[in-house]
Parts: sequence; C-alpha cells; structure tokens
Amino acid sequence: MTLTHLNPRGEAHMVDVADKAESRREATASGRIQMKPETLALLAEGGMPKGDVLATARIAGIQAAKRTHELIPLCHALPLSKVSVDFRLDEAASSVEVTATCRLNGRTGVEMEALTAVSVACLTLYDMCKAVDKDMEIGGIHLDAKSGGKSGDYRRDALASAPPPIVTGGSSAGEVSVGPRCDIAVPCVRVKCLAELRERLGISEISLPLDSLPSADVGGLKAALRQHDERFAGLSEGRVLCAVNQVMANETTPLTNDDEVAFFPPVTGG
Repeated sequence: MTLTHLNPRGEAHMVDVADKAESRREATASGRIQMKPETLALLAEGGMPKGDVLATARIAGIQAAKRTHELIPLCHALPLSKVSVDFRLDEAASSVEVTATCRLNGRTGVEMEALTAVSVACLTLYDMCKAVDKDMEIGGIHLDAKSGGKSGDYRRDALASAPPPIVTGGSSAGEVSVGPRCDIAVPCVRVKCLAELRERLGISEISLPLDSLPSADVGGLKAALRQHDERFAGLSEGRVLCAVNQVMANETTPLTNDDEVAFFPPVTGG
C-alpha cells in the first residue's frame, strides 16, 4: 500500500483526480463531547448564556465541511450536495454524540469533510458551553462509514467481538481470567485489546479484579496489567487510546465494577 499524497520523491502533493470516474460518494463520521450532568441538563433545557447551542453547532459543522480544503492543505475544494450534522444527548454518559454525513457526485471522497464537520461542531459545543463548564472533553472522533470510489465501501466496527482469547487464567480472586464477560466472583473490570494492538500484544480479552488495582482508575489499571504481564507495558508506549464503556477516557478516568475498558491504536481513514 502506498500513500497517494506523496510523490516518488517522498514530497507531499495534491493528488490529481482529473482522470478518475465520477461516482456518488458518501461518508459518515462521529465523535462526542463529555460534560458535567448539570451542563447537559442546561443544554437540553436551552438555558446556555449564548443561546441555541445545537443550532449554532450544526451550522458551524456544515460550514466547516464546505471549507475543509481551506483547513487541510492537500484536500480538494468539493461541490458537496449534502451535509447533515445531528446530535444525540446521552444522559447516561453525560455527553453529546455528534454525527455528520457528507455526500457528492465527484472524483474524490468526502471522509475529511465529514470528520471536519464533526470536529468543528464539537468545538462549537465547547465554545457555547464553556461559560458553565470548562472541564468538557472532546474525543472519539472517527470515520464510521464511506461508500463510492475505487477503494469501495468501508464500515467501522471498532468494538466488535474479539476472536477467541489467546491468554489463559484462573477465575479466583486475585487472578486474571479470560472471557467476554466479567465473570470473576468479585468486583472486576473487563479489558479488551483491539485491532493492531491485539496482534502486537498477543492478548485479546481479560478480566481483572478491581481490588488488584493500585488506584481505581485507568492509570491504576495499566499499572496492574503491567504487573501481571510485562507485555502490557506497551499500553504506555506511543499513542494508545482508551475507552471506558465506549466513551473516550484518560489516565484519571475512574473505574467501577463491571466496566469495560478498551485499548486500541488511533484510527485513521484514507
């Protein structure tokens, strides 16, 4: 596989798409912004100081998609036929999920336009709500699906069921057991290693007793995993992302009984 944005000398350049056949192309991307429960409630009630938060963020996302070529150096200016930006308020996760879909009939894809729409919509949500909550976090921005073009269709399934476990272990307190569920007879955390990370570590899924963690957060989980198996030291090397119950997390994100923690490499779309 070669990178089309590099010429034979390794220099960045805009890809010439003049000889490509036109086709209907569509891409959908999503992301989320985490906030305090009271912030989400205020947003839902329309009580933010700056006014209609979601309407403003929707317009910002649509404008951003149309101007992606001004932000990303090697993107083409595209005559988009459709840009939609939608929001879902997730009270359980105290977050707003943002989804954007872009479409055109043309010679190049619209993945970057969809991703840019989501990113700017999330940033606008932050700007509209920062007066009452500066601790908001934006994350989980990724391509969900694309269709059309020479590379064909793509659909993301980041948290798909992993293949049969490679690691073995017991199920008594203080030990690690393997399985799709947290089936240890004590409070525990489920851990999944996804995609290339799973292949690199040679580990798919394990369950870890909650009381074996030095601290009940993601950082403590990493420390306990390293103590169990040195291969888990890779979780702290390079860019490894983490999600707790499918919500992007960091080192200080707290963990409770039966949480599902997924570690995975950054996802990129071409």
